[in-house]
Amino acid sequence: MGYGVSAWIDREVGGGQFPDERLGQRLRTLRDQLAGAMGESIPLACQDWANTKAAYRFLANERVSDTEILGGHFQSTRDRFAGIQGPIMVLHDTTEFSPGRESVGR
Repeated sequence: MGYGVSAWIDREVGGGQFPDERLGQRLRTLRDQLAGAMGESIPLACQDWANTKAAYRFLANERVSDTEILGGHFQSTRDRFAGIQGPIMVLHDTTEFSPGRESVGR
C-alpha cells in the first residue's frame, strides 16, 4: 500500500482509542493488511497463519468493540462536518449491514 493511502487512513481513523495500546497497534496492523489486499479474505490478506490467528483473536476480543474500531472515523467525520457551513448532503445506499456479534459458548 502506498504511503499516501496509508497516511490518509491514519488521519481518517487514527483518533480511535483502545484501553490497551497493543489493541490499537493490532488494529493498525490488520487495517494495513486488509487495505493491501482489498476484497480478499482475512487469511489471504494476512498471508500466514500467525497473522490470521492474531486478526481473528483481535476481532473476537471482548475488550474490542465496534465503538473503538470506528471511533476515529466517527471523530474525523464530526470534524469535517464542523468545518462546513450550509447544507450537508449524506448519501447512502440501501444495503443492510449489522456489525452485531453473536455470543459463542466457550
